[in-house]
Amino acid sequence: MGRNGYVDSASAPVHPMGIEDEISGTALKVYKSMKESGFLSEEKPGTAERITQGVKLPKTMVMNALQELQTKGFVRRRVRDKAAAYYLLK
Repeated sequence: MGRNGYVDSASAPVHPMGIEDEISGTALKVYKSMKESGFLSEEKPGTAERITQGVKLPKTMVMNALQELQTKGFVRRRVRDKAAAYYLLK
């Protein structure tokens, strides 16, 4: 506490927000699975089908999680000829 009864910003503990605080549990599972599978760059993306196989969740749940991850800036979607591909940004 500072002199005025307020929390002194210099002494207040700083807890940076982790990914767990920003996304749902399902999106976290998808994120971790993508990281473990190596879908980390535009050169090595994964399709929704491959991500679904890796995370072992229903495809609709995976698609919703991928949409959430895209919205929050963790995943990018790349449109290809046959199927869209996804890779991690963070």
